[in-house]
Amino acid sequence: MRLTKLRETIKKEEVDALLIGQPQNRRYLSGFTGSAGWLLITAERSVLATDFRYYEQVGRQSPDWELAKITAKFTDLLPDLLAALGVRRLGFESEHLTVAQLEAFREAAAKVEWQPLKQTVERLRMIKDEAEIEALRRSAALNDEAFAHLLSVIEPGMTERAVAWEIESYLRTHGASKVSFDPIVAAGPNGALPHARPGDRVIRAGEPIVIDMGCVLGGYCSDMTRTICLGKPKAKYLEIWNLVLRAQQTALEGIHAGMEGVEADALARQVIEEAGYGDKFGHSLGHGVGLSVHEGPRASKLSEDTLQAGMSLTVEPGIYLPGEFGVRIEDLVIIGEEEVENLTHSPKEPVVGR
Repeated sequence: MRLTKLRETIKKEEVDALLIGQPQNRRYLSGFTGSAGWLLITAERSVLATDFRYYEQVGRQSPDWELAKITAKFTDLLPDLLAALGVRRLGFESEHLTVAQLEAFREAAAKVEWQPLKQTVERLRMIKDEAEIEALRRSAALNDEAFAHLLSVIEPGMTERAVAWEIESYLRTHGASKVSFDPIVAAGPNGALPHARPGDRVIRAGEPIVIDMGCVLGGYCSDMTRTICLGKPKAKYLEIWNLVLRAQQTALEGIHAGMEGVEADALARQVIEEAGYGDKFGHSLGHGVGLSVHEGPRASKLSEDTLQAGMSLTVEPGIYLPGEFGVRIEDLVIIGEEEVENLTHSPKEPVVGR
């Protein structure tokens, strides 16, 4: 089905073949998880070129693909391979192929016309099939488990770095192949940095902590943020926390298929703007999650995407007060025709025990 849809692009773009090298795109189309390889796809043939390290792996993971063995440089193999496939006009991933690679490929296959294409596979990846949705459910469930574990051990006196390691070690020892990004643990004023890095700051009782975490399970990512406080918080934190929660709930209740990404973003943004904190919500509402933790569609003020059933999306409004603290609450959802399926089930509580 995926190759059938991609071959429609081959016909539409009037190219003889597509060259795919971006790792997640390569895996999506072929199932191949090796770190090096190129796909060449024509209207009738599917070829996977890789080196000796992965010959057997291709046979296991991509049995329906023809293996083209790279024994030296890919540029040595490329001209004869394109000639054998009858390729005169070749589409390539213009957002992923480097200038140096393109120059080398053009020199090696000088008789071929190279046609730049954008988002060719990424557009297909936006809409998840049922197997992908189930993979996202499992990844999100493990993320929930890790957060539940964290709530049982986190306490004042721990450093941000120690909390981040508690998250990562749990995920890795309970089935995740890796974290989908380095966990964000940002206490106190560090929480005003949307993408803060955990450091040696000691977490104090009564200060907000932004925790953004995710894992990769079965190749698919998860992504979640919770903001908590250990002990008695200040009234301003509770005010901001509840405002962010209200903005998120408004978006979760209003997002549906057929809505523009700009409109989805506006659902949460309007709530925050009306409360006077619009300039403190400086990032987008959300993004797709799949084989990559950040992929299409986008829900932002600049989005050009239309949300469709089967797409995944994070819903993550936030408010950041420099020198004080930040609050972000994020769930991962699947868009339905009339409502969303929320894959994130971790509790949303501004204050936790211990």
